[in-house]
Formats: sequence, structure tokens, C-alpha cells
Amino acid sequence: MAARKFTLLVIPEGSHHVRRLVVRLWTLRLLAALLVVLLGGLGYLAWELTGTRVDYTELSRLRQANFAQNKELRVLSQRLEDLRQELVVLAQNDAKVRVMAKLTKPKSDSLGGVGGPPEDASWDEITDLQLQIDQVRAAIDLRRSSQEEIQGFLNDQRSLSAAKPLGWPTRGWVTSSFGMRNSPFSGRRKMHEGLDIAARTGTPIVATADGIVSRSETAPGYGKLVVIDHGYGYKTFYAHNSRNLVKIGERVRRGQKIAEVGNTGSSTGSHVHYEVRLNNLPLNPRKFL
Repeated sequence: MAARKFTLLVIPEGSHHVRRLVVRLWTLRLLAALLVVLLGGLGYLAWELTGTRVDYTELSRLRQANFAQNKELRVLSQRLEDLRQELVVLAQNDAKVRVMAKLTKPKSDSLGGVGGPPEDASWDEITDLQLQIDQVRAAIDLRRSSQEEIQGFLNDQRSLSAAKPLGWPTRGWVTSSFGMRNSPFSGRRKMHEGLDIAARTGTPIVATADGIVSRSETAPGYGKLVVIDHGYGYKTFYAHNSRNLVKIGERVRRGQKIAEVGNTGSSTGSHVHYEVRLNNLPLNPRKFL
């Protein structure tokens, strides 16, 4: 059978007295159980302390994240307000210019309502705020597209205006108008496709619109001739010149000197024969003086 008790002998150093300590088995078992419980309690406390530290770290991280979230929310709110103000300015300018240009409204001219975030906002609300910002951006893009359309229209109108003949090609007086007339050479009725403007030989002849010189030569009947292609179907003819001052392919501006009045070709005196054509059809130049 197993021993029921144990005897411990304790002999102090330098002493002849021996002390005996009798320990029963159940006492050892009880001490062992207490030791196990103590170690377990210490382990549990250590685990709890570690968990508490982890929770504190997580709490600190969440606080920082919440601070960053609120800061981001303020930035997004300010950005939304800036975008809305920009949209208002763009809408006002767009409406004014379209009225001036007599243009219709853009294809889409509506913007859904947007609002600021609540004081305590979640990430979902920030996402919703970002969605509202994207909607405002889309509306701004629409306005910008509209302004590009307007700019293109105005540029085209400016180009057309620059290409459309305007003003007198030289200083002088009209000696023969546009239309049917008796030919000064044959006496028969014949269409006169331009305007004859009499002036002294050497008087400057200027281009009546921007364009590119398509002809600068001596042509039968016309004498020394300059033809300018203005685009949009417009061309102007300047004939009977004493001298041509531009070359084929040269770009000229309205008011630029291109030739001098003369009496070359089929002519009875010093003058410039001025024609305006649209898609090669002669028009009455008086409408463009």
C-alpha cells in the first residue's frame, strides 16, 4: 500500500537538534491543488492583462480613425460646397452666353438635390457624400461641355465673319453695277458679274476678308487678277490690276493691300473689277460693302 504520511527531518546548521515534520498525503495533494489553482489564476490574470492592452491599443486606433474620418468629412463637405459654388457660376455664365448666342439649352440641364452631412457621420454617410460630390462633378462636366460647344459655335461664327467679304476693295466710285448691261465692247446685253470701281492707277486694292490667295496671274479679259478663297464657299475677284502684290498660297487679312488699281485686260479705263462669289455663284457685291 502507498504511504499515508511522510516525515521530513529538518537539521539546522550548527545545531544537534533534529526537527521532524510529518506531512500526510492528503495535505500534499491539497498543496499541489492549491499550487495548480494559483498558477492557473496567475495565467488567467496575465491573459486578461494582455487582452486589456490589446483592447486599449484597438481603442486608440479606433479613436485615431474616428478623428481622421471626421477630418475627411470636413474636407469633403468643403469640397462639395466649393463644387456647388463653381456649378452656380458655370450655370450663370452658360445661360448668359447661350442667350447671347441664341442657342438652345444643353441636352441635360438638371441637378439632383444635395445636402450636407450630419454631425455624427459614418463611413456609409461619407460614401454617400462622395456620391453627391461625383454627381456635382458630373454636372460641372456638363457645363464645361456646354461651354466648349458655345466656344466652338462662337469660333465658327468668328471664322465665318472673318471669311465673309465686307467693305470696299478700293477708294473710288462705281462706274458699272452688278447685273445685266450693254457690253462696252460689243454693245450686246450681257451679265456683269461684279462691280466696277473707278480709281487712279496705282490706288491700293485691299482684301475684303481673311483668306488664302488661290490665283495671282494674268487671265484673259480680267488682265492682272487676284482671287482670294475665304472659306465657307466665299471667293472674291480683283481684276484689271496694274500690279499684283501677293502670291498663290499666301494668307491675307481683311484690309491688307493685295494689288494696285490698273487698266489691264478688257478695260476702258483705270478701275478694279470686284466680284463676290458663294459656291462659285456670283453675288451682288453691293450687299457686302
